[in-house]
This record gives sequence, C-alpha cells and structure tokens, in this order.
Amino acid sequence: MSQRNKIPEQKPEERRKNFKEVNLGYTKEQAEAEAKRCLQCKNPTCVKGCPVEINIPGFIKEIAKNNMPESIKVLKDKNNLPAVCGRVCPQEDQCEKNCILAKKGSSVAIGNLERYTADWEQSLFPKGRDVTHPSNGIKIAVVGSGPAGLTCAGDLSKIGYDVTIFESLHAAGGVLRYGIPEFRLSKTILDYEIHSLERLGVKIEKNVLIGRTKSLDDLFSEGFKAVFIGVGAGLPKFMDIPGENLNNIYSTNEFLVRVNMMEAYKFPEHDTPINIGKKVAVIGGGNTAMDSARTALRLGAEEVTLIYRRTEKEMPARIEEFHHAAEEGVKFMFLTTPVKYTGDEKGYVKEMECVKMELAESDESGRRSAKVIPGSNFKIAVDLVVVAIGLSPNPLLPSLTSALKTDSKGEIVIDDNFMTSIKGVFAGGDIVGGETVIQAMGMGKRAARSIDNYLKRN
Repeated sequence: MSQRNKIPEQKPEERRKNFKEVNLGYTKEQAEAEAKRCLQCKNPTCVKGCPVEINIPGFIKEIAKNNMPESIKVLKDKNNLPAVCGRVCPQEDQCEKNCILAKKGSSVAIGNLERYTADWEQSLFPKGRDVTHPSNGIKIAVVGSGPAGLTCAGDLSKIGYDVTIFESLHAAGGVLRYGIPEFRLSKTILDYEIHSLERLGVKIEKNVLIGRTKSLDDLFSEGFKAVFIGVGAGLPKFMDIPGENLNNIYSTNEFLVRVNMMEAYKFPEHDTPINIGKKVAVIGGGNTAMDSARTALRLGAEEVTLIYRRTEKEMPARIEEFHHAAEEGVKFMFLTTPVKYTGDEKGYVKEMECVKMELAESDESGRRSAKVIPGSNFKIAVDLVVVAIGLSPNPLLPSLTSALKTDSKGEIVIDDNFMTSIKGVFAGGDIVGGETVIQAMGMGKRAARSIDNYLKRN
C-alpha cells in the first residue's frame, strides 16, 4: 500500500517567526499521486463522515485525471468554502477517519486534496468566477457571516433566493476572520471565498447589529420571508478564580481578535498594540488554546506554556495543531490547572498558582474528568495569561428578542428543522451548540434545506 503524501511545510525554526501559512500545499505531482491512492469505493464511507456531504471520491477522481475544472465543480456543488475547509476542518476525525485505507494504514489526504483543488481555482481565477442560477425573487435574511451563515446563504442563493447577510462587524467571516490565525487561514484566502459567494448573488451588509440596528420584526417588515440566525459563540468564559481581573490576563477571544482581525501582529503599521510578556501561559487544550500559544510565540514571547487539566490524549485540539505547536517550541504542562493569580504593585499579573490533577471517571463528553490532587499546589512566574477554556453563545440577539427561546446554556432552542420558537426564524452553528467550523457549516446547509421546504409550504 502506497504511503500518504506528506504536505510540505515551513520549517519550525522559520515559521515561529512569521505569520505566513505553515502548510504550503501540494504540488501538482504530489496531488495527483495522492489522488491515485483513492480506491473509488462503491460505498464511500468517507462521504458519511462529511458534514457538508461532499462527493469526495468524485472530486478526487478528477484530480487523478488532471481534470481540475471538473474537480472544483464537483467540490463546490456541496461546499461553498473549500479553501477554508481544506485548511481548518478536522478531517482526521471525520472523512479521513472513515476512509477504508485508514483501517490498514494511512487514509487518503482528503483535506490536503480539497485545499489543492480550491487553490487551483484561486490561482487561475484570482478575481473569482460568476455563476448563473435561477432567481425566484424571494428575500431571505441571514444574521451573522460566520461559517454557518455563509454556508446557509450560499446554498439558498444557488437555489434562487435573494439572500442578504447582516454582519455586525466591519468585515465578514465571523470566527473564520477573528478566531483563526493568519498562519492557519490567510485572510486573503477567506476574502476570496466570501467574494465568490457575492458573485453568486449573496449581498453582505456590514456594521448592522441585528437586535440593535434592526430587529427581527424589522427584517420581516422589509419583506424578508425567512431569517437564519448564525451569530456564533462570542462570549468569553473565565474560571472565576482569585486575581483573574489583573492586567495582562486575556480571554482568548480578545487576544485573537486583537491579533487576527485588528492585525496587532503588524504593529506599529496597524495601530493595535498588544502587550506580549516574556513568560506566557495559555489555559486550555482546544484549537483556540493552541492558536493562542503559537501566536504568542510569533509575537516574541520567550517562553510559552500551555496548561491543560487532562492529558494529551484528552485534548480536543487537532493532532496536527498540537504537533505544530510542539515543533515550534510551545511547552506543555498536562494534568495541571490554575487556582490563583498574583499581581505586582501596578496590578499586572506576575505569578500563577496551580494544582496537579488526576484523571477520574468519564464525564458527559466521553472524556475522563479531572480532579484536584490535594496539597499539590505550586507556583510559576508569568507576565501574560490567555484563558482559552471555551466560549458561550452570543447573548445579544436573544436578550433583545423576548420571543426567541434559549436553554440554560444560552443556546437558541431549535426543532428538528432548525426552526426557533419564532415562526420563519431558523438558527444554526455555535449559537445552537455547534463546536467546529465544519459542524457549523453542516448546520447551515441543513437549515437552508429546511428554509426552502418551509417557504414552499407557506
């Protein structure tokens, strides 16, 4: 059995000093060789693992034949953001995990091939391509331009609906823009994907905060026949421990927004300063924790330690991101959690008290829970901390819309068809409990089908 073709990467000692993409992408020869590893199964189990239902063997078969126009056509039939997914989707837990070759060796590198196909289109058509489709004149509003909203808007536009996305910030993309560093997802790549949706006919109105600038009732009054809410999870979580309000303790949300969207990494070219200390601690074990740690290194921290209360095995971060972080010099302190921060006379954090943990029985997530080992307290010097233990649903729109029901977690309640407690209003993505970019996209796709069915009945 042929070995998987490894995607070229920047060397660790080089990439830790810049914000350029770590993975460099396949060459034509590498892509075709990898595509030829695909068995073209009659019952492709890889497709069952794809939340956006891509015909995976179909687009890979065309790469092997060097028929790239057909490959991108097959790919974009189901996926409106292939260049994004090829870079940030956790394929190892989804399509590649279900690849038949994975049972006997290494799966086909589906994500790398998706990226290759999307990048081929962007290199050949740098300004994008117009795509014609029928128009039914029916207006639909999408609130939020993250992965769920972009996917829902694209799918509805393809069907023929007149779709307008309302984005509260000055640039579209949601978590794709403010939450994922440049070295994993270039903003140039993201802008191309969004521009491609605009060429489909999707309109994007920025600096419009639905709930404040306009209400849901206003949207219906303006002639929109249905609304999709995809406002994400932008509310930071903290641990509620002593000293957490000291200076230089960031939520991962603020930290990554300053760096990614406000381009603090280009300071002073961009006037968004961010204070990076010599000894940085990042709390958490997910992708945002890994992103924060790797970003801190690139901004000049002398030492970055990622602190996680479980072991490497339980970390929710992508395996690739963990390996990249370790190669770049991030240190890891497992089975550890902070319990207190101490500051200096000016109110800046200078020390973190931690305790050691041990694993116990599994919790509701299926991972083993962690409990404190009594008397295991110890202290480490820090001058900047990033708390990356997750985010809560964006509370603004639900709090301003009394008829919109939420659960105890603040997530919008939806039925099996993604409809909320308000007739004609649907929701998907992190605001209803999604966890990853691709899961949010899958919800956006299924919600688009539900909206279409709803409008055909009403």
